[in-house]
Amino acid sequence: MSMRFTAKACRGMAALAVVSGLALGATACGGGGGDDDKKPQSSSSASEAGESQQNTQEGQSDEPMAELKGPSGLLLQITGAVRDSGGFVTVNGALKNDSGSSVVIPSALSGNETEIINNGRSLGGATLVDSKSKKRYYVLRDTEGRPLTTTGFSSLKAGDSIDVFLQFPAPPASSTDVSFQLPLFPSGVIKISG
Repeated sequence: MSMRFTAKACRGMAALAVVSGLALGATACGGGGGDDDKKPQSSSSASEAGESQQNTQEGQSDEPMAELKGPSGLLLQITGAVRDSGGFVTVNGALKNDSGSSVVIPSALSGNETEIINNGRSLGGATLVDSKSKKRYYVLRDTEGRPLTTTGFSSLKAGDSIDVFLQFPAPPASSTDVSFQLPLFPSGVIKISG
C-alpha cells in the first residue's frame, strides 16, 4: 500500500521546500521547507489522491518515455514528467515485477540519507540531472524529512505493479531533457513537459 499526497498538498509543500531551499542558498536540493500543518493524507483519501494523480497524467501517452530495468526483474516505466507552475516537476510511472516470483524492494531505492531512510521504503534516492545547467535535483521532502514520492511498499508479487510518483525542484524552463537516476537502475533520459 502506498501513501499519497493530494496534488494541492504536494504543490504547497514543494513550493515551500523550493523557497526555503533557495533562502538557504541551496541551488538544487530537495531538503527542508514545507508547512508543519501539512500532514500526509490518511488512507481514507487514497481515492481522492489517485484522482489527483490521474488528472496530473492527463494528456500523457500510455507509452512509457523511459523503461529502466533494475535488479530481480524490477522494471520502472516512466510515463510522464510535468513541470508545475509552483516550481517543481512531478514524474509519474509504474514500478513492475517482471519476474516469476515475489521480489523484496531493495532498501537502496530510498537512497542513503538518514532522514529519508528513517521514513521507510520509498523512491527517495532518485535524482534528476540537468547536464545543460550542470545541476542535480533531489526528491523534495517535507519538514519531517518525508520524501515527496511513493512510499510504504516493501515487496511486489510476481506480475504486480504499483503506480509511482516523485517530485523534484524544477530545472530552468530552458532545460527539457534531463537524466532520471535511481539507485540500482540504469539512468534514462526523460522529457519534461509543461
